[in-house]
Amino acid sequence: MISPERQAVALQRYLDANPQMREEIAGLSEHEQAQQVLWAFEDAAQEQGIEPWELTLQLIAESDEELAALRLEVHREVAEALGMAWEEYCEFNDIEQDS
Repeated sequence: MISPERQAVALQRYLDANPQMREEIAGLSEHEQAQQVLWAFEDAAQEQGIEPWELTLQLIAESDEELAALRLEVHREVAEALGMAWEEYCEFNDIEQDS
């Protein structure tokens, strides 16, 4: 699960990387702007063949090592929310258990 703070950072970095979008949505209300950015972000993830949470992690991680750690953190949270043992979750999702 991605915290709202991390999501906000990722969306801001996405918008910063797409300045033409900022111009396109400038005339919209703040709420509508946020909605348009989120939709474009989700579309960008889909175009890359990944889930939005994965794109979020890619945008907030400062290194490949941090990205790997963040992925494991999210997977552990999902396993816990599902009530699955970590080993079972890893096997089911083909995740190497390095930690």
